[in-house]
Amino acid sequence: MTINGKVYCFFEQSGTFKNEFKKLGIDAVDVDIQKNFGQTDHVVDLFSEIETAYGEGHSKVWDSITCDDLIMAFFPCIYFETMSCMYFDFSTINNRHKPLYERIDDAIERLELRTRFHALLYKMVRIAVKRRLRLVIENPYTTPNYLIGTQNFPRPTIIDKNRMLRGDYFVKPTAYWFINCKPTQRLTIQNDKKQKIIEKAKPAAKAGLCSEERSMISPDYARNFICDFIIGKEQKNKQL
Repeated sequence: MTINGKVYCFFEQSGTFKNEFKKLGIDAVDVDIQKNFGQTDHVVDLFSEIETAYGEGHSKVWDSITCDDLIMAFFPCIYFETMSCMYFDFSTINNRHKPLYERIDDAIERLELRTRFHALLYKMVRIAVKRRLRLVIENPYTTPNYLIGTQNFPRPTIIDKNRMLRGDYFVKPTAYWFINCKPTQRLTIQNDKKQKIIEKAKPAAKAGLCSEERSMISPDYARNFICDFIIGKEQKNKQL
């Protein structure tokens, strides 16, 4: 696709994709609720901005985005992915030390939060559809998964089953949804990274934020993904 405007990277606090877009000559900004890596250009509560725009109110974020721009939303997966599902059958090790009634309380809390963020995800898509904005959403493809395994969301446009082939630190199968745009089709192989294994990642500071350690993406992967699926750019000295 051709990007005549700007790329807005939502939720990804590391700014990895933003920096790689810039290296490729495409203007980009990072928008997030936190600035832990010093890369966030606009510190904004995106959840509140989604609610405002969905309610047809004035949103300083959404009102600044045009049809020439692209949004890449690394929407928080914490309530959709496999580990979260394990709270509902009490099989997660995270609260196994608690008495059963407290584990039930945890399950109820997660159920309520999952519903809230599920609705926020749909609201974000609705905003993009109504305003005809180009949007790419990222989320894990591991199973069981609330969005994918039980079809509580449309089927992904593409699935990257092994991110290490494109130079990432994790295999971590990942799904991408392309809204109002279509992916280009290339395959840049750069399988030269040592796999990272994280058994006890630090939890996020508040509800709705993912563990920074588990959500890290390598710059190589970001560049290869952009070239393969966003702009269809053939890279020199890479195996296709």
